[in-house]
Amino acid sequence: MNDTHIESKTQRARLAPRRDPYWSRVTKGLFIGYRVPESGAGTWIARCRGDDGRQQFHALGTFDEKSAYDEARKAAAAWAAQLDQGVKKFDATLEDACRAYVTDLKVRKTVRASTDADKRFARLVYGTALGRVRLDKLQSHSVKTWLNSQVVEESDDDPDAVRRSKDSANRNLSSLKAALNFALAGKMVATDSGWRTVKPFAKVGKRRDLFLTRAQRKTLIDAAPGDLANLMRALLMTAVRPGELATATIKDFDPQQGTLKLNGKTGARSVTLSTEATRFFSEQAKNKIGNAPLLSRADGARWTKDWWKKLFRPAVKEAKLPNTVVLYSLRHAAISEMIAIGIDILTVARLAGTSVAMIDKHYGHLRHDLTREKLDAVAML
Repeated sequence: MNDTHIESKTQRARLAPRRDPYWSRVTKGLFIGYRVPESGAGTWIARCRGDDGRQQFHALGTFDEKSAYDEARKAAAAWAAQLDQGVKKFDATLEDACRAYVTDLKVRKTVRASTDADKRFARLVYGTALGRVRLDKLQSHSVKTWLNSQVVEESDDDPDAVRRSKDSANRNLSSLKAALNFALAGKMVATDSGWRTVKPFAKVGKRRDLFLTRAQRKTLIDAAPGDLANLMRALLMTAVRPGELATATIKDFDPQQGTLKLNGKTGARSVTLSTEATRFFSEQAKNKIGNAPLLSRADGARWTKDWWKKLFRPAVKEAKLPNTVVLYSLRHAAISEMIAIGIDILTVARLAGTSVAMIDKHYGHLRHDLTREKLDAVAML
């Protein structure tokens, strides 16, 4: 195992093929070796003496010939540093850590906990680019990108979707960190710098089902400028999406039939209006024709999300309501009131332009409470 000059490509080219590597000393106790095959690219290997006095070896693989020696030295030094810090499984990947954690859960906790973690990792880690990253190469920005990628886009149909996705992502992060901390304790990696600073999303653990009472709705409308107040009244009378009302035109409104055609996220539909809503939209339609907006801003322009947000926030503040109140809260209130007075869930879903499943998921408790009241009024025995 005498030292051989393998620093340059020219020096390595002069070496005869053989099974044993040609060794070169890097530092005291640490060597890198170059193995010359009969054909193909040469491969690199590192060796050092462990605390027990025995030689340890680690395959480094191949490198670009122009910088191979320097790259091999760096890789060997990194390997030796991890050995010094007690790492027992060099080159372990994130997926390796997750699988080891799943196995440990099955032994130390329950099969259910192990299965749950395994399914979570199967969706988000196994077979992914992040899963293939070596633990010693893991960087916090990669973990943060992974976390952020789980957040869905804002949805008019489901305003709580973003919060729920962040809450779910937090649980996934918790499982991932548990696996990584298990790997750290098991000497699969020397430091937790690759994930320690990644923080979960704040204040997303509890759904905010804010229901505006009739008095609060009146106070809010009174605090709003006239054009926004009309948009708010329309939302309460129809339970449709703000964007659907923003795009509705005069020709979409039929005062004789008492209907309003809408074209929104779920496609085109015609909704039945109450007598009060029909009178309200008839008033809004005065002196307008054709494609003019049925509900417009004070300057006659169409409503946009950015514009109503700009006016709505000061109204909420003046009404002294929680800052979690948004324009969509009025749609939520309208749907809740419809269900509370006994309108069947299918009709509510059609009016609101959403699915029965979505209504049942977010408002089903109101329907069950109403049904329970009716059942309690029946003398069964």
